[in-house]
Amino acid sequence: MNREEKPWGGRFKEKTHDRVERFTASIHYDQRLWSYDIAGSIAHIRMLARQGIISSHEGEEIAAALAAIRENIKEGTFSFSHKDEDIHMAIEKALIEKIGDVGGKLHTGRSRNDQVALDVRMYVRDEIKAVVKAIRELETVFLELAKKEKNTILPGYTHLQKAQPVLLAHYLLAYWEMFHRDLERLEDCYRRVNRMPLGVAALAGTSFPIDRDFVAQCLDFPVITENSMDTVSDRDYIAEVIFDLSLIMMHMSRLSEDMILWSTDEFRYLEISDAFTTGSSIMPQKKNPDVSELIRGKTGRVYGDLVAILTILKALPMTYNRDLQEDKEPLFDAFDTVKASLEVLGDMLRHVTFNRDQMRKGAQGGFSTATDVAEYLVRLGVPFREAHTIVGKLVVYCLNEGKTLFELTLAEFKQFYPGFTEEIFAVIRVENSVNVRASAGGTAQINIMKRIAEIEDV
Repeated sequence: MNREEKPWGGRFKEKTHDRVERFTASIHYDQRLWSYDIAGSIAHIRMLARQGIISSHEGEEIAAALAAIRENIKEGTFSFSHKDEDIHMAIEKALIEKIGDVGGKLHTGRSRNDQVALDVRMYVRDEIKAVVKAIRELETVFLELAKKEKNTILPGYTHLQKAQPVLLAHYLLAYWEMFHRDLERLEDCYRRVNRMPLGVAALAGTSFPIDRDFVAQCLDFPVITENSMDTVSDRDYIAEVIFDLSLIMMHMSRLSEDMILWSTDEFRYLEISDAFTTGSSIMPQKKNPDVSELIRGKTGRVYGDLVAILTILKALPMTYNRDLQEDKEPLFDAFDTVKASLEVLGDMLRHVTFNRDQMRKGAQGGFSTATDVAEYLVRLGVPFREAHTIVGKLVVYCLNEGKTLFELTLAEFKQFYPGFTEEIFAVIRVENSVNVRASAGGTAQINIMKRIAEIEDV
């Protein structure tokens, strides 16, 4: 077979139109699967020889030629062409050109349908491992920052309004928890990916006495897929992993949004290193958080990848359809985008400077310890709803007088409830507000240190 011939050409009287060749080709993007395609082919040919479907000599000759093609691709001397249609045909054609007709025996007992299913599953396995590694590295960054900022107080927000003081370490560990859930989802997804599909052929299995379990063992799969029709049509794991990747991007986007806001002159809670910002072509003073903005923007891109694969799969009849060729570009893009974003985010966080004084100042504003006043009244025996009303009126008084809670006198407090004592001034301190919240999961420093220890012990 020369590079111009089609493996399915026997049925056709006319040559494929050049525009059809270009339109249907996937070689320009699926060539990145070459290492998996060759590994799968070597395992398959060894199985065929082991089962006596081809001779041992033929198996050795084909395996050696495949290994040589692998080296050619590694060295950059292999020529890819859109006429090869896809990575499977590119390698098979090169094999036959190298060793002749015996190379045509490689495809015995398999189809491109199960072949591509194998390649993609092997690719997803490796990419999940790479993303898990990147998440673990990012978790380490959050953990180290949390230990460093265990005394830093900042305002916590709800509705983007100041709510209650919290420790910066508590905030950072919140993201550790988010990304750890992402890691757990990927590891769970990996179990469903890690099933060997090769050997089900086009959709119905094969009449040859193949040994799929042997191939699975060669390729480090613990189990084989159980239904041939499901195997060639299944892309659930692709939709699942891109969903998991979308959540990872969403978590990075939320963090990026805070970093963008907190680096503004209005907040001044942190400064991003010059190495992770850019300037303006016209305004000399500008220092723009472009990395954070791009992560935020690329989140929509990965969401688009998820919508693409779900739309491709919607209403597909059983079993394999050429629509499934379109699964790879969103899959590749999602993994590429997430890995790049995780890596740059981790590097950027290592070089962020937190403005602790400004954060503490912010935590003292917005009547952030008003809830502490209400809880103080509850401890004096006032029902919570009544205490809530008393403190609400106290806040209105402060707003009218242009004062903060810290600027009120005891006499002013007593105007709203006569039971107030000097103790109230300790109650409304932000340090007290943080550390009295020692209920499980709360922001108190004792909880933070306990959680850090638990994480480090895992």
